[in-house]
Amino acid sequence: MRAGRFLGLRTLAAGGGLGLAAMTLGTHSGVTAAERARALPGDDLVPEAQVVIDRATTLSAPPGRVWPWVVQLGRERAGWYLPAWLERLVPRGRRALRHLEPAYQSLAVGDEVPDWGPGVGPVLRVAEIRPPHALVYVSERARGSGEPLRFSWTHALTPAGSGTRLHLRLRINRVGRRAPSLVAALAGLMDEATVRPMFAGLAERVR
Repeated sequence: MRAGRFLGLRTLAAGGGLGLAAMTLGTHSGVTAAERARALPGDDLVPEAQVVIDRATTLSAPPGRVWPWVVQLGRERAGWYLPAWLERLVPRGRRALRHLEPAYQSLAVGDEVPDWGPGVGPVLRVAEIRPPHALVYVSERARGSGEPLRFSWTHALTPAGSGTRLHLRLRINRVGRRAPSLVAALAGLMDEATVRPMFAGLAERVR
């Protein structure tokens, strides 16, 4: 009986640990506590954000070389970067560019970039752009009869030695009324599953 109870407690503790790890990964990865606390351009666009997700990576090239790759990222533009090993699973016609495309280098406040996701013709609208240090998108999506989904997506580039620290911050106003913590954790894990490969693909391109 004691052995069974002990095993049950260990299982519960392990499950709790995995749950905590999932919650943590859902809200941030690759960032320091100082980076999470730091104000970034675009924070004021969704001031009442229920969910804030921070991701960061260090790239080997300086901001001036990373910036053009960040600017051309997106649907109907350069695509979504992936590392070579993963890109092999994607049909050639749908792979992201591995070169800089001059046609995708011009962005200005108010420009709209087609986005993936739910809704009719979802877009990301440029809210702020400061080459080669900050690019901020904002978007609003209809969501049934309730409050629209609003979010901002910041790309902040800062020098890190001879390289660049790229910090992405996603701020979402609401994730729904039913089990918001669970929904937020799942949304965060999906974000991690897409951003982490993008970081790897970007790292290959800026070498």
